[in-house]
Amino acid sequence: MLGLAEDRLINTLTSQSKVRILGVDPGSLKTGFGVIDYYRGKYSYVTSGIIRIASLPLPERLAIISRGISQIIEDHAPQVAAIEDVFFARDPRAALKLGQARGAAITAAVISDLAVSEYAPRLVKQSVVGTGSANKDQVQFMVKKMLSLNGELKEDAADALAVAICHANHIGRPV
Repeated sequence: MLGLAEDRLINTLTSQSKVRILGVDPGSLKTGFGVIDYYRGKYSYVTSGIIRIASLPLPERLAIISRGISQIIEDHAPQVAAIEDVFFARDPRAALKLGQARGAAITAAVISDLAVSEYAPRLVKQSVVGTGSANKDQVQFMVKKMLSLNGELKEDAADALAVAICHANHIGRPV
């Protein structure tokens, strides 16, 4: 028997309607978010930003991430969520904190009955720029171009929008 999130995902993948996607670029001090609409191969920008977290103890930072993602879901009603997977960092403690930030964001999405997909950083870059070794500036440039955005787009918000675009490119296809 499928749960609500799985049912919603299957309905989203088989319908011809617009899909609203929340993309998340997790971090323990800054978590980027981006929401796009995807319909018949076209992307539309909805919103993006950064959940900035003060230098608080880690449990309090995780609560801020969870509440922030929950508020974004409440405000913008995405149907699915996509989150960037952990990359291998040189500092194991930093990787653990990143993993916990991801867990807080994923938990907020699942509690809101969203299906969550995870994408490797290289796949996200490849989906947006065409190469998995793209740098941050290339990702920002292509996200702005793909979503017809003018003006400044913060790095973490651009990365989150890239995750959402990556998910849109993989809807209905196994990753």
